[in-house]
Amino acid sequence: MISGAIGLLLGLIGLVIGIAAFVFWIWMIVDCATNRRLESGEKIVWILVVVLLHCLGALIYFVAGRRR
Repeated sequence: MISGAIGLLLGLIGLVIGIAAFVFWIWMIVDCATNRRLESGEKIVWILVVVLLHCLGALIYFVAGRRR
């Protein structure tokens, strides 16, 4: 009974983290596409990085590319 409740709780936590990661990924794609400080070639490269590396790419863009 307790292990089932713990499994359910861990599943819900994983679901929330997964949804948050997906929202962050989409947010970084939109931010990159609408960032006026990036030239068009840079935008294409950053969008490819974010799309191909998923959450890791979004995190890299958030840290390195967003605040130029």
